[in-house]
Amino acid sequence: MLKILIANILAVSLAVISPIGVAASGSGKGEIVTTASEQQEVAVTIYNDNLALVKDSRRVGLGAGFNKLAWREVSAQMQPETAQLRNLTHADGFRLQEQNFDFDLLTPQTLLDKYLGKEVMVIRVNPATGKETTEAATVLATNNGAILKYADRIESGIPGEGRLAFRGVPENLRDKPTLVVSLITPVSGEQNLELSYLTTGLSWRADYVAELNEHDDHLDLNGWVTLTNQSGATYPDARLQLVAGDLNRVRQQQPVSRKVMGMSQMAEAMDMKQEVLFEYHLYTLQRPASLAENQTKQVALMSATNVPVRKEFLLIGADYYYSGRYDDIGRKLKVAVFVEFMNKGAGLGIPLPKGITRVYKKDGMGNAQFVGEDQIDHTPANEAVRLKLGNAFDVTAEKKQTDFKSLDGEKRYSSIYETAHQIVLKNAKKQPVVVTVREPVPGDWTMVSESQPHTKVASGVAEWQVSIPADGKTTLSYRVRVKYKDRN
Repeated sequence: MLKILIANILAVSLAVISPIGVAASGSGKGEIVTTASEQQEVAVTIYNDNLALVKDSRRVGLGAGFNKLAWREVSAQMQPETAQLRNLTHADGFRLQEQNFDFDLLTPQTLLDKYLGKEVMVIRVNPATGKETTEAATVLATNNGAILKYADRIESGIPGEGRLAFRGVPENLRDKPTLVVSLITPVSGEQNLELSYLTTGLSWRADYVAELNEHDDHLDLNGWVTLTNQSGATYPDARLQLVAGDLNRVRQQQPVSRKVMGMSQMAEAMDMKQEVLFEYHLYTLQRPASLAENQTKQVALMSATNVPVRKEFLLIGADYYYSGRYDDIGRKLKVAVFVEFMNKGAGLGIPLPKGITRVYKKDGMGNAQFVGEDQIDHTPANEAVRLKLGNAFDVTAEKKQTDFKSLDGEKRYSSIYETAHQIVLKNAKKQPVVVTVREPVPGDWTMVSESQPHTKVASGVAEWQVSIPADGKTTLSYRVRVKYKDRN
């Protein structure tokens, strides 16, 4: 019954009142209406964090003195406190008095809600004769259906083929999001106005696709920018700019997101110019692009081929087993696989926005297979890009503590320990590999003995480069003395 009621509300309201145009969609008497058809230019700057700056320029006819201007087809997620209207033709004497953002859109349900406590006409059709009867009723409630008060009774819902008719559309209920501005201008005639505002519902992210060569020492890299528009407005032939960086924003309660019924997707190849903006980087598309409502668009960001790559197998330990007894630390430990390249050279050497890099490699039949992905942060030019792709299948490790003792004698709380460890690294590949073993060692430490020399890469980190032959294994042994701050 509720579905039948809601389905008929709008149709009847359209039939019993004047045809719904701009005026019937909530505009007041004497209101000047501007639509997207008068748009001269629109520019959209999109930031990483679901935020965009929209600049909408239109040519509007105004009268001298007071004007009430309805600026239609703005973003439904506009932050109205950021809206700024400028007169580009006659700035002198142009001033604003008041602005209202009408985002409560005309739907069968919102129209019924606006008539709460008001009178509507209930139209019933006799199923036998087809004759219509009309009766007045007051709307008492609209939650989970309409409750109507007639002259002699109260009823829930509309029986049979009944429907509702309304006397008009409330002024603040509009068919599209509208900013209503009261303003004063000293001259009359066509004038160029620019409305700028911040809005949510527009976002972008960078995505990268890399393909490794046969020997894992070079890759091809392509970067894409994915733009998503869920703002409730369309931006035709817009000048698009993207800002990469971490802006500081005052966090407020987030608005309720619009439900997206469907989203189209398209990809375009566009040249993108990059420049420094304050402490961020600005990317400008070199030709206009349209962003339709509920659309995802992909735009080419960069492309580089034959980029040198360094592949690394890495085993990282933990610092907890240097101050206690742990006989068996772990068997068949996972060895992580990383690839690293420098952001320089042909096609690179530009600031790379943060995003996900997905890596592929061709199999023996020449088909590209997915081999892992990782998130990169904003990366300046000439900096390293390091990606963790997963854990090695054929390279494993076994680690155990072979000795542990306290060197503080009879003290209640010991602060000096000596501990020995053994790591057996196995390689089931048909070619030799090198594994980086990185051990975080706490306190003040001294390497007492080791099977091969380490490198102290940081104050609390010891590192070994361990070579493992094909189908073989290598054992790394070391003894370390650790001194903590005296606990007595």
